Amino acid sequence: MPQSLVVENDGRLRVLRLNRPERKNALNGELLGAIVGAVRDAAEDHGVWALALTGNGDAFFSGLDLSANDADEADRASPPDDAVDNFAMIMRIDCEKPILAGVNGVAVGIGVSLAMAADIRIAAPSARFHPGYARFATSPDGGATVTIPQALGYEGAMRFFLEQRMVSATEAHDIGLVGEVAESDPEFEDRFLAYGRMLAGIAPIAAQQTKRLVSRVTTPAEFRAHLDKEARLALHGLSSEDSSEALRAMTTKESPHFKGR
Repeated sequence: MPQSLVVENDGRLRVLRLNRPERKNALNGELLGAIVGAVRDAAEDHGVWALALTGNGDAFFSGLDLSANDADEADRASPPDDAVDNFAMIMRIDCEKPILAGVNGVAVGIGVSLAMAADIRIAAPSARFHPGYARFATSPDGGATVTIPQALGYEGAMRFFLEQRMVSATEAHDIGLVGEVAESDPEFEDRFLAYGRMLAGIAPIAAQQTKRLVSRVTTPAEFRAHLDKEARLALHGLSSEDSSEALRAMTTKESPHFKGR
């Protein structure tokens, strides 16, 4: 079975490639656990000065994998206990090395959360962003309720979360979800790696101390407690009758009838 995450070394740059292209790099426990482990490993490796994260295939990270159809697959689809609620902590706080996200295609739900947990983002012109959560009758997790308001401001974040529409790469740049859009899809990979190599070429003391200071001044003091609450509320929403109704309506392509419970 192919690895769900491909880890490459490019000089002092550690490149992580989500590798479930047949599932649009959809989330399962194996993939998310691999991401968390790889970031932790890179954080502790003195030979790594920067990280770059992207997807293989035509998607970045398409959200939760709903296609598990046997016991083994369902087990792999269950993330480790601390993976979803703490990967933002690991990427933003625990790993003091700069992290670049290269959004090469669609990012949905927790895929957006993962991209936003990085420090800097570059998108391919074909990249698209969808918040995902509200259409399942729940609230965001993965640190998105901190990282997206940081980037978009209060009203911008509320609009993004609640309008439930696909956002193009150009609009994502205009509103602040990403800092750069590559000139073209064929040029994305070269630009992504070039920027990652630039980050890895910065004096590590300068890069790591800068991230340490900036991340802490822009992140709530009780970030870990906030992430725990965020995860609990997301799970509460997913276990509601409205969430079941949302999934039914999505499957049947009917309008949902919510009851607030």
